[in-house]
Amino acid sequence: MQNKNFLICLVGLPSSGKTTFANALEIALKKKFLNLDVKIIDPDIIRQKLTPDNFDPEKEQIVRNKNLETIKKELKRGYIVISDDLNYYSSMRQNLKGIADSLKLNFFIIHIATPLDICIKWNEKRGVPIPNVVINKIQEKFDNFNKYNWERPIAKYDLSVISDLNFKIKELLDRLDNKMTSINQKLIKERISITNRYNENLDKITRNYIGTLILNPVFVNLKRKVIKLRKSYVKTYKNKNYTEEEILKNFKAYIKKNLNVKIS
Repeated sequence: MQNKNFLICLVGLPSSGKTTFANALEIALKKKFLNLDVKIIDPDIIRQKLTPDNFDPEKEQIVRNKNLETIKKELKRGYIVISDDLNYYSSMRQNLKGIADSLKLNFFIIHIATPLDICIKWNEKRGVPIPNVVINKIQEKFDNFNKYNWERPIAKYDLSVISDLNFKIKELLDRLDNKMTSINQKLIKERISITNRYNENLDKITRNYIGTLILNPVFVNLKRKVIKLRKSYVKTYKNKNYTEEEILKNFKAYIKKNLNVKIS
């Protein structure tokens, strides 16, 4: 893997084992990336600080906003971030992807797909269980991953049938490694393609312009110098990222400055 941070979005029902998975993944990532730290962002912790005594639905939007702000802040600081949240709506996942995209970072979804009946059983073992009706409602509202290509999970786990979680996470890191390598290779190819198109436009625009320019009687005796200036300009501005309008504007200014003549 490249030594660059990224965002992992966990998705799953309450009591599905997301936090257990997040903690094990955090340890593995820290061993893999010795020069990067890892942050687990759990909105329950944010919620507990805002409403320590009881759940307040009126403050849920504040919790969600704070959760997203915290994720973005930690990503900008260079941390690998794990979103340990339900993320059961597609819009929730899209908000996270938007943050990663804005920072030009990779984004991966992992579905903790422990079945509903197991989640309810594990929930009942908790000290302060979530009402079963809440878990059932979340299951009913759960958005599947078939809307967008980017939304397809890189991995799916039923924690109730996994005997060696560390081994599964090791496999996951290998999968992430391959995925990021593939993404980076694709980006390199795209950049090469964009650069090649730019260089073709640079050559074409400057060549067409001097072709028109030397038809003007004023420039007949300056033909060789104009051609030499074009070659110099193309060499200087090769592999840049200017628009066609900027190429022409800059080239006109370059010719005008170096020939010291009036150009319309």
